[in-house]
Amino acid sequence: MTFSGRQLRLNYSTSAIGCIRCEIRDDRGAAINGFALDDMDPLFGDQLDRVVAWRGGSDLSALVGRTVRFRFALKDADLFAMRTAE
Repeated sequence: MTFSGRQLRLNYSTSAIGCIRCEIRDDRGAAINGFALDDMDPLFGDQLDRVVAWRGGSDLSALVGRTVRFRFALKDADLFAMRTAE
């Protein structure tokens, strides 16, 4: 997808031992520096509109206009929706 917005927001639910992590990849499928799975703290719980953050923060404005792919790693979790937001 061609990225727009400044944030990635998720609607998800995990078990007590579950988690969700997200990686942003370029158009060739390689992880974008700073947005790899290991750069993100795992998300836990039950959230309707949680902002995703990596070590560099949650501001994704540097990716606006770029073609990106998202990779989600789920452990005993459900991902219901994702959206980008300003």
